[in-house]
This record gives sequence, C-alpha cells and structure tokens, in this order.
Amino acid sequence: MFLHLGKDYVIPLKDIICIIDHKSLKSKDTKEFFDIAEEEGFIKNITDKKIKSYIITEKAYIDKKSGSKIRKSIIYCSNISSTTLNKRAGFIK
Repeated sequence: MFLHLGKDYVIPLKDIICIIDHKSLKSKDTKEFFDIAEEEGFIKNITDKKIKSYIITEKAYIDKKSGSKIRKSIIYCSNISSTTLNKRAGFIK
C-alpha cells in the first residue's frame, strides 16, 4: 500500500517510520534533530504552503555494485495534517 503525501508524492507505507505533527516540535532535542537533518540534506519540503506534518521514512535496498544493504532516510514536509495522513494510511480507524 501507498500513502499520498501531497502534490505528486506517494510513498510505500512500509517505508514510514513515523508521522509527526508540526505543532509538536517544541522540544529542544527535537528541534536540534531537525536542524541537523536539514543541514545533512535529509529533509525534502514538498509543499509551498504552511508545513503541517513531517513524515520520517527509511528505505532499504541492495547496492548493485557492492551487494551491501543501504538505508536511505528522508523526512518529508507536507501541508497535509498528521491526522489526515494517519487516516489515509489506515493507522487510525
């Protein structure tokens, strides 16, 4: 199954680690985490509007050259609320 994050972005549900509401980013440690993630290029802003949620993902795949397992993390910024995304994903009934 897949989750539509907004615009033309759709990701597999199995890649989602968590969906975080923008308003919940009040902790100093959480803000520091997001600052570091942005500096290192892990954040992908997919909206031109106000950010309402963050979707933390990790994709694992096998490198064709070396055969080793590689993990790639991306944090998507979406203008769709975390409640709506959770409902779409089937995490909330």
